[in-house]
Amino acid sequence: MPEKLTACTQDCPDTCSLVVECHGSGGLTLRGNPRHPITRGFLCSRIRHFPKRLQRTDRILKPLLRTRGGWRSIGWDEALERCAEKLQAARREDPASILHIQGDGAKGVLKLVPKFFFGRLGATAVSGALCDAAGIAACQADFGSLDCNALEDLANARRVVNWGRDLSRGSVHLAALIRSLRRRGVPVLTLSPGGDGNGPYTDHRVRIRPGTDRFLAAAVLKILLDRRGWSQAAVDRTANADALRELLQKTSLEDLLAPCGVSPADAERVAHWYASPGPTATLVGWGLQRHPFGGENVRFINALALLSGNVGRAGGGSRFGILSLRNFNTDWARWGPPPRALPVAGIGRAIQECSDPPIRFVWINGSNVVNQAPDSRRTAAALEAVDFVVVVDAFMTDTARCADLILPCTLMLEQEDLVGSFLHDYVHYAPAVVEAPGEARDDHAMVGDLGRRLDPPVEVPEKETCLARSLTSPCLDVSLDDLRQRGFVRAARPLVAYEGMRFDHPDGLARVPTELHGEPPAPSEYPLRLLTLIRRSATHSQIPPEDQRRPPLVRVHPETARAQGVAAGLPARLVSPLGQLVVEVMEEPQLDPGSVVYRRGDWMHLGGGANQLIAANPTDLGGGAAYYGQYVRLESIDRSN
Repeated sequence: MPEKLTACTQDCPDTCSLVVECHGSGGLTLRGNPRHPITRGFLCSRIRHFPKRLQRTDRILKPLLRTRGGWRSIGWDEALERCAEKLQAARREDPASILHIQGDGAKGVLKLVPKFFFGRLGATAVSGALCDAAGIAACQADFGSLDCNALEDLANARRVVNWGRDLSRGSVHLAALIRSLRRRGVPVLTLSPGGDGNGPYTDHRVRIRPGTDRFLAAAVLKILLDRRGWSQAAVDRTANADALRELLQKTSLEDLLAPCGVSPADAERVAHWYASPGPTATLVGWGLQRHPFGGENVRFINALALLSGNVGRAGGGSRFGILSLRNFNTDWARWGPPPRALPVAGIGRAIQECSDPPIRFVWINGSNVVNQAPDSRRTAAALEAVDFVVVVDAFMTDTARCADLILPCTLMLEQEDLVGSFLHDYVHYAPAVVEAPGEARDDHAMVGDLGRRLDPPVEVPEKETCLARSLTSPCLDVSLDDLRQRGFVRAARPLVAYEGMRFDHPDGLARVPTELHGEPPAPSEYPLRLLTLIRRSATHSQIPPEDQRRPPLVRVHPETARAQGVAAGLPARLVSPLGQLVVEVMEEPQLDPGSVVYRRGDWMHLGGGANQLIAANPTDLGGGAAYYGQYVRLESIDRSN
């Protein structure tokens, strides 16, 4: 059976090199490429099962137009003519009345083409991000850029502090690397609220209240300062270390530890890990930056890694992530700043309040934004009130149900692209290895054809031009033809970020936070913090309807269940100021008693959708969504009526 080499373009850090085995029956088998230094021959279960997604019978394969009687299949010519007519009218009124929303449903340089197209039109864009905006902004504030030591450099660590990553549900290749380090005798300390799957990846654990990571990091910094002082080399390369020192000197250790619920003995243990000889590597989770002060959480962890002398050295560093497109040249896709940008973390309210001009036309691709953004019901209502909404998708998601026109898209394995990673520095050629079914088209074909129908037309570069220009990067020495032959190459990036303590601020110095904001208490009527954490079995909301549990399952500490008057295995109501959901309760003793855990991504119209309960509030930095600032309560359901 023939085998083909491609790469995963899902919104996952690993960006695996894939070996695709095409069967005569039309079936596919996916394996990890054993020749790839990161993939090393194995994949996560999500990608092994991805061929089932391509072949689903509920996949949208023709353009669908909303009518009074329901959805009607139409041809591409009619679909794009309708788009062009509506787009042209909005363009004449004011190009800013056009809104483009794009997510990371798939990665790759060709995913920049819709942004280029709507940028050329002068459309309104979105600002911020739903996933990692606060953490990125924090790293940029501290180091002048988003960077970290290469993944391969973890082999040089003497110890690892895992600050909030669920290794059992995130990157399988980072998890495998941590396991191999532990087998070599490198210990791992996990700091988290509990309820994760980090048992097989952990030697020691400290439980912390959700959202209070900045207080523990500040406490450890204070212990180091009082006991032996900070690394003088790091202090010399930090522009404002004195201001942080003054802040900590006037704050007691007890006041720092009280909000996070960590004992002095556990804080001393963490301090010992950072003060011990040899490099300590820090893994920074993405969940802790989804709190209202998520940027501050990351900044204090970065400061601890920096001032303990563990940044800019082999085996150390603070690892939040990197940008997946950083090794490509994306200048070809830039077209000046948009006339305005609406915050994606509060997109429903932003659309409703938008005026001068109001939003008349919306194009959504790569995003199930109704499901994924906070305040889902308001987002849906806002879209339904817009004159014309186009959603590019392959399935009838919560967002697609709000469209006037649905355009069927190709999926991974059906479209050509170049893709990078936000875990490592390998770039990949991802050819289409199977034909797209029905009338599905890729983004480049859609907007290219649409642009030619406008007056004046909007031309997009040829696909081959986009791919070739993307490789003209100082980090890459490979032609498009060569990359097609080789499949992947490593970008020329150093193994150690900020080596020699040279940072990317104009003066070459790092920065540390100088304010520590308090943690607001839970409202008395809503005592539980809602944590909508990732699933192991699905990427975001890419969950088949039959795999969506009804009612959704939530997990709480046994004491919490008793205090809320709910019982394990029985339905209950999960209530916030925005509404309620019927859920089933499961008890989990490892959880923080002040929290309720909901594995996110299930769909609102199928009885799930936790984001309909979450207010659209931004994080302190970066315009992220402060998902974990939402408080809820549980109520029992009277089954006698």
